[in-house]
Amino acid sequence: MALKEQYANIVLIGNKEKIQEKAEKNKLDISGAKIIDPCNSEKYDEYVNLLYELRKNKGMTIENAKELVKNPVYYGMLMLKDEKSGADGLVSGAIHSTSDTLRPALQILKTAPGTKLVSAFFVMVVPDCEYGSNGTFIFADSGLNENPDAESLSEIAISSSKSFRQLVQKEPKIAMLSYSTYGSAKSELTQKMIDATNLTREKDKNLLVDGELQLDAAIIPEIAASKAPESPLKGKANVLIFPDLNAGNIGYKLVQRLAKAEAYGPLCQGIARPVNDLSRGCSSKDVAGVIAITAVQAQG
Repeated sequence: MALKEQYANIVLIGNKEKIQEKAEKNKLDISGAKIIDPCNSEKYDEYVNLLYELRKNKGMTIENAKELVKNPVYYGMLMLKDEKSGADGLVSGAIHSTSDTLRPALQILKTAPGTKLVSAFFVMVVPDCEYGSNGTFIFADSGLNENPDAESLSEIAISSSKSFRQLVQKEPKIAMLSYSTYGSAKSELTQKMIDATNLTREKDKNLLVDGELQLDAAIIPEIAASKAPESPLKGKANVLIFPDLNAGNIGYKLVQRLAKAEAYGPLCQGIARPVNDLSRGCSSKDVAGVIAITAVQAQG
């Protein structure tokens, strides 16, 4: 789809014969894509030295670098590091774990300037939905940080607001989610979301953010009017910040499966260059969608 619609130039990294064999087996036309085999690449020696220089203080040896550069994910990250390569973003994860994608990203690319935390989010597009931004939401963190504290949650909220503005081109309205609304229950869990809300407001006074809020009070105006009449969101949140990875991951999968929503991600925010991780249960449509999102991030 990406090749057909020409919204991105595609570079496939891996064994050329195996890639072409799979394409023929699945009747896919990949003639418009460039294929790079790391083992036979003219950049191989250059990237071995680049990886060694980047990681030698962490114990990297030339021998280790020679093996790692053969890995398509490492090779792709080095292409992003190499400004002369022409690569603008990377999509991985269909056959790799999240850690296999993010570890080389953090080792080679590092975090973006001014960013304290790398996090992951999903763009959720819910059909026939009046909530959010015409059914579009960002769910975060739904893929990376297991149990973020209030400080980390505030960073996730700020990064997610930037991602929403960039990808959806609408103003973000951020809800810090909990099982409690405005003190209807009190615990360490609810206090964490209150503290995260306050920290987010301190860091960026222009953001529209509120919490702690139950989901219905965050996205349904009628419920917000009853449960949280003073909330500045007024039940129109479009960026949902979950208290931990359990909630975020379960939440996105529930919406994806029960509401038949399109779920794009996990997408990464906070890395110096656009890097996105697919779910290993992804479809070809998911891959094409994430490629499109990566292209938008690269332009930004």
